[in-house]
Amino acid sequence: MEFYSVNPYNGEQVGKYQAITSDELDEKLNKSQEAFKSWSRKPLSYRTGLIKKAGQVLRDNVEEYAQMITSEMGKPISESRAEVNKCAWVCDYYAENAEAFLAPKEVKTDASQSFVRHDPIGTVYAIMPWNFPFWQVFRFAAPTLTAGNTGLLKHAPNVFGCAKQIEEVFTKAGFPEGVFQNLIVHHDQTEKIIAHDAVKAITLTGSEMAGSAVAQIAGKYIKKSLLELGGNNSFIVLEDADVDQAVKTAVSARMLNCGQSCIAAKRFILLESIHDEFVSKFTEAVSKLKSGDTKDDATQVGPLARKDLADQLNRQVKDSISQGATLLIGGNQNNCFHEPTILGNVRPGMTAFDEETFGPLAAIIKAKDVDEAFALSENSKYGLGVSIFTKDTAKAVKYASWVTDGAYFVNELVKSDPRLPFGGNKRSGYGRELAKDGMMEFVNKKVVYVKAEN
Repeated sequence: MEFYSVNPYNGEQVGKYQAITSDELDEKLNKSQEAFKSWSRKPLSYRTGLIKKAGQVLRDNVEEYAQMITSEMGKPISESRAEVNKCAWVCDYYAENAEAFLAPKEVKTDASQSFVRHDPIGTVYAIMPWNFPFWQVFRFAAPTLTAGNTGLLKHAPNVFGCAKQIEEVFTKAGFPEGVFQNLIVHHDQTEKIIAHDAVKAITLTGSEMAGSAVAQIAGKYIKKSLLELGGNNSFIVLEDADVDQAVKTAVSARMLNCGQSCIAAKRFILLESIHDEFVSKFTEAVSKLKSGDTKDDATQVGPLARKDLADQLNRQVKDSISQGATLLIGGNQNNCFHEPTILGNVRPGMTAFDEETFGPLAAIIKAKDVDEAFALSENSKYGLGVSIFTKDTAKAVKYASWVTDGAYFVNELVKSDPRLPFGGNKRSGYGRELAKDGMMEFVNKKVVYVKAEN
């Protein structure tokens, strides 16, 4: 089987990749298992030194990697460079903090000594998406490999060029053979891989459907799974907010990566008193976004990664309009490109309110008061993140308990940060990545109990 990656901006083929054979897959799985035996016993200082080097490899080759990201999935080149640099940051973070995170935890008991060790578990199989093709992989790989595990990557087929480069990053950094391997395979090999004795856990970032399917297989083989799935984040603007600042943040929160982000703001819930002002300024700001050649530094909005994704978004726009939403700006599609679009008068029951919209579509919702604003926010099967804008930050912090999402950001867009745990609730998945929590997901918390002889 052959896979092709195609530049969504111009339709040109970027790369062609041949799927590995069943025997080659077996060889890689066995190699990962064998590599774990020696890698897990390497001093932590050795592993942190290599992940630090991986960060430097990323910085030394920013332009090369950014060009591949933009070519394969279409984000503006400036955003691709930022993505590569963020990957270097997460490598540095775990190089600097792994020793503290993995240190044994002493516990006072009747024993002479008792403590909890944090040991690696084996091979972790990562199924990763195309929208942040480098970042999604490194936020899994940096803590997981540094903890002493080995990794197998099954990337999205339209970014196999990125996957190849990521494997090369670890090779250039000096990681031993077999510690991190890229698998060019079809998803029909998923069960075979998960069932293999080498694989002890699975991490997936992707759609709700993919997460459900993989979780079922993982459960069948009693393997741990971590799921980072979809989101329908709300962006609440209260009546005392700085509207200009909220609008500026809203444009980035919705349009970054052409809206192709699980943590993008999708439902803009506005208090009545500031509704008209926000909508007017937001519409004007979105209308000024520059689209064009994604290799041009001035471009702010690119195409969606594939035509079927643009088709899906356009259907959601049309369905919402037929259900009573008002088209305020945009709405047009040309192959992979979909205009930045704003819909007004959106209410529960409409497609733009209920479904995750993975593209440059903002749904405007009016709320009569704070209670209704939070009720509307909670009216979702997803639970990834919420942003709220207000000058009364003390009151905003108190509202945090009203939110069931995994993140709550005051006067800022929801974003991932290596220093903070990242993950969702409800249909947005389970488990946490990043920070200490992310490293703890794939370790064996081993109790050691010592009783001195009399």
